[in-house]
Amino acid sequence: MIRAMAAGLTWLAVAMGGTLAAEPPSPYSLPKPRAPVYVPFFSWNGPYVGLNAGYGWGTSNWTDTVTSASTGDFNLNGGLFGLTIGMNWQMLGTLIFGAEADFGWSGIKGSVSPALCGGSCETSNSWLGTARGRIGYAWDRLMPYVTAGGAFGSVKVSDGFGSVSTTRFGWVVGLGLEYAAVDRWTVKLEYIYVDLGKATCDAACAGGNPFEAAFKAGILRAGVNYRF
Repeated sequence: MIRAMAAGLTWLAVAMGGTLAAEPPSPYSLPKPRAPVYVPFFSWNGPYVGLNAGYGWGTSNWTDTVTSASTGDFNLNGGLFGLTIGMNWQMLGTLIFGAEADFGWSGIKGSVSPALCGGSCETSNSWLGTARGRIGYAWDRLMPYVTAGGAFGSVKVSDGFGSVSTTRFGWVVGLGLEYAAVDRWTVKLEYIYVDLGKATCDAACAGGNPFEAAFKAGILRAGVNYRF
């Protein structure tokens, strides 16, 4: 029996030695690792055109330049729509510098009826445009941004004695959020604040005394742009 056990151990040792002495598997027989998948980041670079529409709320204030009598602030409101054109430059991967201009129809207006107007004092804006710079930060297809620049538009002042329409220049600031829905189309939502300064109603208005009428408005609007 002892001989049988010795013979069995000897056979087991030989078998294990042969297994350990065998060649290791070739590295070429192992499965090859998968190559990394390259997903390009979204680029905001380039020119674009678009449409925008929204609504504005603001105030006006008529002041008699001779007597300093004033209507006080009264409300303005109305809808807007127009065209947009712009250009983006993407730097350092995520920082976006842009230039944008827009121009369109405006129905912002309002009136008040104090005695010094000879009936009703009305301030209205029939068209409005802006030319602005933009700075944004891109999270791939999503870009929040701030914007500022110049504004220009018509300001019409009228009362029971007459009316004057003039083109005014002022300033605009705002902020917004733009999203690239598909590669060439983006949608945005933005708020801008516009100040066109003061328009003057000459001696034809207000019973002979010149008036100054201020125009200020906050505008919330949505837009869609096509990138080239």
